[in-house]
Amino acid sequence: MEKLLNIFEKNKTIYLNFLKEFIQIDTQTIGHGIKGGNEINGQIYLENLFKELEASEIIKEPLDDNILKIALKNYNEGNLGHNNENRYNLTAKFKGKQDRTLIFNGHVDTMPFGNLEDWKYNPFEGKIVNELIYGLGSTDMKGGLMAAIMAIKLFRDAELELPCNVIINAVVDEEGGGNGSIVSAINGIKGDSVIVCEPSDNKILTAHMGFVFFKIKVKGVALHSAEKWKGVNAIEKAIYLIDAINELEKKWILTYKHPLLPPPTINVGVVKGGSAGSTVPDYCEFDVCIHYIPGKMSFEQVTEEFKNKITERAQGDEFLKNNVPEMEIYQMGNGFEIDSENQFVKYIKEISSVYDKNIKISGGTAGNDARIFSNIAKIPTVILGPGLLKDCHTVNEKLDIGEYYKYIVTYANIILKF
Repeated sequence: MEKLLNIFEKNKTIYLNFLKEFIQIDTQTIGHGIKGGNEINGQIYLENLFKELEASEIIKEPLDDNILKIALKNYNEGNLGHNNENRYNLTAKFKGKQDRTLIFNGHVDTMPFGNLEDWKYNPFEGKIVNELIYGLGSTDMKGGLMAAIMAIKLFRDAELELPCNVIINAVVDEEGGGNGSIVSAINGIKGDSVIVCEPSDNKILTAHMGFVFFKIKVKGVALHSAEKWKGVNAIEKAIYLIDAINELEKKWILTYKHPLLPPPTINVGVVKGGSAGSTVPDYCEFDVCIHYIPGKMSFEQVTEEFKNKITERAQGDEFLKNNVPEMEIYQMGNGFEIDSENQFVKYIKEISSVYDKNIKISGGTAGNDARIFSNIAKIPTVILGPGLLKDCHTVNEKLDIGEYYKYIVTYANIILKF
């Protein structure tokens, strides 16, 4: 490890520049992947980098709804109907001495940057200020993915053979529900263990919440607001239904507990309805995200209870019982959990403690692709990467450069002793 550390100190600014270049590439997903994504820009960059690092094999794996249908049928995973044009995973294989394989998974896509005027620095600049690198995807999760790639480069720069086989699985459409990793898992990606390089808040994450996104469509009867009582206000009916959803959330909070995870939540994140203040709205829709606890709650149970609650509340309203709200699921992902006593978890704890003596095993609130490798590919998996959840999906996204450096070295040490 001493030689690797010496080379790292010599070359770390070069490794930082690779992250900066990666941030400068637009890989935004559009409409949660439904309308497509710009990941191909990043995949072209990574393919050239993998070739420079002398990958033994580079595989392009297109998104395919036929594959996703298999996952949907067998595992309740997969989000159909996305625009998959020019969207493919890139999997690079690096041959090592021993016939053991460690997979690093990371997604290339980012959320949209939103309102450019809200950003302190250009989201595609990779601006470095006070030991922080700013930019879209810096934390979520170009930093983690590039740290894993730089761990490979560190071995190459030190002219050391990899002790084990290493796979970099750079996937697309994670922000759309994980379609990229689902395709890799159904296609049969093989390995002994997986590290998902998502930001883990200086912890080793061995669990995360399951999630379901619902769109609820509510009808009303429109007319001039001067005679409001003759119409049916769809927005008010939506509020009536949202009150029932809040009741269900309270029931779940009191019923379900987990040692590593917070209670289940139901969040109303988007409400759309009406056309003018002078018109009684005849339509309202709202989007809901449910996060639920793995093991103690299931996708089937959560969706059934949610739908029943909406239907039950509608039956108590004279208008809604004859105009039942439409409910559709537009994104979903199961929960994830691995036993903290698993040998791979213990190994990761041992190596990570070298660079962070206080690192703890915990759970993550946000869902990610760990569930796919654990539940579908049946490979022991942990979530371990640079960055904080609070810096994800936000303007002025940033990553501590020291964190990025720490994880290059941590990943290299994990490879060295795997």
